[in-house]
Amino acid sequence: MIPETKLNSQYGLFTDGAWRPSADGKTFDSFCPATGDKLASCSEATSQDVDAAVDAAWRAFATWKNTTVKERAALLNKIADIIDAHTDELALIETLDNGKPIRETKNIDVPLSAAHFRYFAGCILAEEGTATMLDNTTMSIILREPIGVVGQIVPWNFPFLMAAWKLAPVLASGCCTVLKPSKTTSLSVLYFADLIKDVLPPGVFNVITGAGSKAGQYMLDHKGFCKLAFTGSTEVGLSVAKAAAEKLIPATLELGGKSANIFFADCNLEQAYDGAQLGILFNQGQVCCAGSRIFVQEDIYDEFVAELAKRFNKVKIGLPWKEDTQLGATIYKAQLDKVLSYVELAKEEGATIACGGEQATDGALKNGIFMKPTLITNATNDMRVAREEIFGPVAVVIKFKTEEEVIKMANDSDYGLGGAVWTQDINRAFRVASSIETGRVWVNTYNQIPEGSPFGGYKQSGIGRETHKVILEHYTQMKNILINLSGQPSGFYPQK
Repeated sequence: MIPETKLNSQYGLFTDGAWRPSADGKTFDSFCPATGDKLASCSEATSQDVDAAVDAAWRAFATWKNTTVKERAALLNKIADIIDAHTDELALIETLDNGKPIRETKNIDVPLSAAHFRYFAGCILAEEGTATMLDNTTMSIILREPIGVVGQIVPWNFPFLMAAWKLAPVLASGCCTVLKPSKTTSLSVLYFADLIKDVLPPGVFNVITGAGSKAGQYMLDHKGFCKLAFTGSTEVGLSVAKAAAEKLIPATLELGGKSANIFFADCNLEQAYDGAQLGILFNQGQVCCAGSRIFVQEDIYDEFVAELAKRFNKVKIGLPWKEDTQLGATIYKAQLDKVLSYVELAKEEGATIACGGEQATDGALKNGIFMKPTLITNATNDMRVAREEIFGPVAVVIKFKTEEEVIKMANDSDYGLGGAVWTQDINRAFRVASSIETGRVWVNTYNQIPEGSPFGGYKQSGIGRETHKVILEHYTQMKNILINLSGQPSGFYPQK
């Protein structure tokens, strides 16, 4: 039996400040991956619904773009206060809908979401334009103006937090948005929209729900957006980039990864074991920057793998709303099947399974979708399991000898989103961190995602940076006003 929530049994589309059914009345159901229980029904958006949401956003933009930074900052802080006041219910809804442990949603996902709204409120209050005298008679003024209506699509692995990453800066910049959560995990965003429905003017924030192949594609095809913002797989990200290119509009893309988690022989082992688990078990490994390639220096390899396997086997797999659960449910069966297929592929490629490698079905887990923490050993960097994103609690452990060798292997990847270096040598830490071709490198920690620190990828891991004020540049356009103060004509043409 799942815990009771304050969810409605059915949700419409949130457009123009009100709840509305889809144009054709079609709905889909959302289920808890830990038990299979139905949570709520949601509306399946049609192309007409996307049209209506975009139209509402443009009507709202006519006035929203003229709000002052003080007005927008006050509203962002108010939204943060509302999130804080409803942390427990938002965390539980996210846990039930996604399957991640309540200790993660209550302590990370929801609080960080509130923090992002406050951060961007502060950013716009502190932001300054420029006025420069280029010479004695010419003044150059630089302003930032909101780009317009933005289409935003967020994934199923961090439904609420990714929505906050998108929504906070778009509102701060003075833009309006049509946001689509994943069909699999729409409920926390819908519940949130209901919490703030009276805070923002109608049409500033709109939520449509449905399948990526339907509602998502309707958004990509729509000509009413001035920008697209997407978080998800590299494969889908390519289609978003193409859609944006065809319309000559910008796109921000946060995509997949196969991040290197590098452990040198001089690392603090207790800290390192914790970091290896944090890198691949957080959110069941369903993290785009997961430390899924664990590189261990040969001096400590045997000891490290043996101890890490023991600790993986001790991880508490359980119903995600239980406070002592450390690893929750995989998002849906197709994803579990994909993860298990990679375990079999690892065996075929000549690797060994040090622990895990199978579904967890004991006791209360029997009706859910749970994967045991898995370590693939005796692996090489050219194996498919070391090159392709598995997106589950499965790490590949690879032995290395030298700093130069591990840098080369870390960079031998199509991706470049995250990564980490574990060492007590600060010079080595900086050398390696600066040499790895990736957007984020942690040193002696992993999966820390605070506001104010830019997050985004190199190579096929994406375009642009989020969680930092730089994203405001992506939601605004630069305007230059050039003023002639001389009071004199140019002299290029005859005068009377």
